[in-house]
Amino acid sequence: MSDTLILYTNPVSRGRIARWMLEEIGAPYRTEVVEFGPAMKSPAFLAINPMGKVPAIRHGETVVTECAAICAYLADAFPEAGLAPPLAERGPYYRWLFFAAGPLEAAMTDRDLGMEPNVDQQGRVGYGSIEAVLDTLEIAVSEHEYIAGPQFTAADVYLGAHIGWGLKYGGLGPCPAFADYWARVSSRPAYRRASELDDQAKNKAHR
Repeated sequence: MSDTLILYTNPVSRGRIARWMLEEIGAPYRTEVVEFGPAMKSPAFLAINPMGKVPAIRHGETVVTECAAICAYLADAFPEAGLAPPLAERGPYYRWLFFAAGPLEAAMTDRDLGMEPNVDQQGRVGYGSIEAVLDTLEIAVSEHEYIAGPQFTAADVYLGAHIGWGLKYGGLGPCPAFADYWARVSSRPAYRRASELDDQAKNKAHR
């Protein structure tokens, strides 16, 4: 596809995940930084994302929001990047991409906000308990070099970003398996390029 790609983002948001994915696919794209506050709730931006949040991408006439959806869409739209397995092999890829978007993010957010469910409440939340989520994830990142097998995929972009955030800000606590996995995925040139671009944008905004 040759349609123009636009990333709507803010350098201190989950937009960093979307930029990492864009750097992985290697296609040219334009960045539009959206400031928090009135700009993000303006009619112009609400027409792109009614939630008034970043990131979002526009690819020609197609608009995609939500980081996991952006990663999955870009992997399919740019198959030459090799970031999605063949359809017959996508079971683990889909599983862990949406495990990160569902149970992992919800559990980490609840812990960060001091709202972990008690034993009686665990059956009413999708992830059950934070301990079950982290135990499951620790096993998963230890089984292969990457989360869906021997090849790096879009699932590693999304999951890796969450693990990196959790290690940096304490949401995951010390865990050698998580640290080793994060070291593998964060050593990728695309991650480094994306981080440099977002750091530059962040520094420019603070001048």
